[in-house]
Amino acid sequence: MSTARPPAFFPPGVPLSKRLFDLLLSGLALLLLSPLLLALALLVRHYHGRPVLFSQQRPGCRGRPFRLYKFRSMSDARDAQGNLLPDAERLTRLGRFLRSTSLDELPELFNVLRGEMSLVGPRPLLMQYLGRYSPEQMRRHDVLPGITGWAQVNGRNALSWEDKFRLDVWYVDHWTFWLDLRILLLTLAKVVQREGISQPGYATAEEFMGSPEKKDGLDGHG
Repeated sequence: MSTARPPAFFPPGVPLSKRLFDLLLSGLALLLLSPLLLALALLVRHYHGRPVLFSQQRPGCRGRPFRLYKFRSMSDARDAQGNLLPDAERLTRLGRFLRSTSLDELPELFNVLRGEMSLVGPRPLLMQYLGRYSPEQMRRHDVLPGITGWAQVNGRNALSWEDKFRLDVWYVDHWTFWLDLRILLLTLAKVVQREGISQPGYATAEEFMGSPEKKDGLDGHG
């Protein structure tokens, strides 16, 4: 498995126009949104306690791990045996608001500045999913992960995992600067409409356990 590496300000293989756009827009957003970021941090600290940020290792470009940061949306509520309760039970009222408005994602702008993420790209999922992808699905890691992406503006968590990955790979094959701009504009509309935030019965989405072709040992080659 790939090991973590120091972030590169200009990640190899990332088109210069895309990286410059990421730097300009994320830097400007952090500057303009700094009062909002402070206010959200204080709210999370008051209702959820410490730490204010949720931090987790996620796979980046080529599956190399990096540490992703988001505002915490869940409490640390545990059962009588000391085990964390299911996500749906730990998701607070503030947490639901943060997720429905995507405000919990704002700290990822720092990941963009560090060159670990892009504004637009396939969403970084869990490390344990790496061994569950078919070779075709694994191509979603050929680019930097994004705060938003083609799958997010075409259904988000209302989609099946197979449809999400199909859209992610389509983005990898069809990237242009103008496509990124279109996705960002569509994202703003989706945030206002609060569509596709979660799958029914889940705080966000059910765990990805592997596609049928992967489970059957076909590895996506039919």
